[in-house]
Amino acid sequence: MKKSQNIVQKILSSHLISGAITPGSELAIRIDQTLTQDATGTMGYLQFEAMGVPRVRTELSVSYVDHNTLQSGFQNADDHRFLRLAASKYGIFFSPPGNGICHQLHLERFGAPGKTLLGSDSHTPTGGGIGMIAIGAGGLDVAVAMAGGPFFLAAPRVLRVTLKGKLRPWVSAKDVILELLRRLTVRGGVGWILEYGGPGVASLSVPERATITNMGAELGCTTSVFPSDDRTREFMKSMGRVAAWQPLEADSGAEYDREIIVNLSDIEPLVAKPHSPDNVAPVSELAGRAVDQVAIGSCTNSSLKDMLTAAAILKNRRVAPGTDLVILPGSRQVLAELARSGALATMVAAGARILECVCGPCIGMGMAPPTDSVTLRTFNRNFEGRSGTASAGIYLCSPETAAASAVAGVFTDPRSLGRPPRIVLPDAPPQPDTILPPSKKPEAVKIVRGPNIKPLPKNTPMPVELAGEVLLKVGDNITTDHIMPAGARILPLRSNIPAIAEHVFEAVDSEFPSRAKKKGGGIVVGGSNYGQGSSREHAALAPAYLGVRAVIVASFARIHRANLVNFGILPLIFENPKDLIKIKQGDRIAIQDVKGQLLKGEKIAAKAGGKPLALRHDLTSRERDIIIAGGLLNYTKKTAGKIKK
Repeated sequence: MKKSQNIVQKILSSHLISGAITPGSELAIRIDQTLTQDATGTMGYLQFEAMGVPRVRTELSVSYVDHNTLQSGFQNADDHRFLRLAASKYGIFFSPPGNGICHQLHLERFGAPGKTLLGSDSHTPTGGGIGMIAIGAGGLDVAVAMAGGPFFLAAPRVLRVTLKGKLRPWVSAKDVILELLRRLTVRGGVGWILEYGGPGVASLSVPERATITNMGAELGCTTSVFPSDDRTREFMKSMGRVAAWQPLEADSGAEYDREIIVNLSDIEPLVAKPHSPDNVAPVSELAGRAVDQVAIGSCTNSSLKDMLTAAAILKNRRVAPGTDLVILPGSRQVLAELARSGALATMVAAGARILECVCGPCIGMGMAPPTDSVTLRTFNRNFEGRSGTASAGIYLCSPETAAASAVAGVFTDPRSLGRPPRIVLPDAPPQPDTILPPSKKPEAVKIVRGPNIKPLPKNTPMPVELAGEVLLKVGDNITTDHIMPAGARILPLRSNIPAIAEHVFEAVDSEFPSRAKKKGGGIVVGGSNYGQGSSREHAALAPAYLGVRAVIVASFARIHRANLVNFGILPLIFENPKDLIKIKQGDRIAIQDVKGQLLKGEKIAAKAGGKPLALRHDLTSRERDIIIAGGLLNYTKKTAGKIKK
């Protein structure tokens, strides 16, 4: 008799290439679809080219331009041209700037229940809202998948989130994920996949489910997934893609490693206070505090339902004097429907500023708030300085709370507005978009590279002795924004590693790049959850360029740890976390016969300042070989015959 399976086990087992779905063990899965965005895509396609594969080998790959759309100089425009031509030549669909945010577009256009999706963006788990196993990864992992290689991951434990009840008026899906962040924290999902189930699931539409799975990234989990049911079919029919729908649910009697119960009826409007998504409080506790800026959009809350809800609140009202309201629809088709329905005119009449369909302020590309101000956003991250203004306080909330607060000019519980609006979504298929298919004559496509697109840095194999000075010591919850900042000033350098490396740890210690070069590289030490946040591989690639060969911390965030391995930086863990206190910046750490020690076992004997230091690693045998080879690209070239032609 076949054993009952949960949704995670069903999808992983149907895509399993090697390994076992046993928590902690390494498994390899086949990837059906990939996505990249322009902040990670240029480097990803340079890496794909370096593998010498003429066309992608996935069922579908899409290149989106949604991050670096400000063309204040030639750099971004050159990258966009390179991405368009590379997509055309290598068999990849291309979504040009202004067409929409990758996760919103992929949900509308390509997402399908039961499929696997690997994306070079940490919010790729948005696809879990439609019943996919959708995982964020570094660009090099995505490039390998496009070349036909498997994706390797540690088999996660599965956390069943049982939803009961129904959301009350003015409470939204954003409040659900904020409640989970309040309960579990930004570290609570590490090593887990969240699988949603229970009677409350049927009350949530696919866009609402996608909001929840999108911010699962902030929990640190591998991904999140919902069942595929009649609501999923309803959404896919409205997108003109009902043929791609299939039902998907857990078997009766399926087992989980843990279960938590969330009663949707008990949730109230919530807000995440600075400077962490898990610093959650009821909106009612902040009511009356002044708000300088409100932003509605991002891959978390830019669906048509979110936009129509905001427009309904703004109808016959004006944005408060002294408060700026900016709105970013998630896709061109959402914007078109807002225009057709009259909702766009309502927003404009209320005093909102309408930006193009991009990530924009969420990634620090424009709309930085004033000094010492409060900005209320429907986004997914509120790390210090992420808005572009170091002294601004970033608060995260639902579109309902955001629109109500924009009108009042102060934090406002949307329940104070009375009866909520009734939102009716169109059921007709959307208008054609501007996603470009790949060329049918790829041999005729000539790829043009602008002067800012520099060659890939080359990594060297692991030396016999790994030794160096502690270049920097940091604490807990260091984000990829700390390591490699985003924003309009730095993002255009994503395809120029020598230039962007000058900004590594800029917000923490502006002298880090010069010190690393002067010392000939070295080591970084830190606390727990090191590297949380974005999938940006530049947070590993640029330090590797500066000569960083090891990072020693109490614990790592999943994607960043994988990126360190991919670029030949050895991720090590303190055997005794209290040893971090003893180490000072400037101490010399040495590991003799590092290759031999890696091959021998998990324990690593080192010396810090001449005194013994006990370390360990949790590398699989494959990851160990990657580190020894000097990174995944070197390893892939060495084992190229193992990628199916």
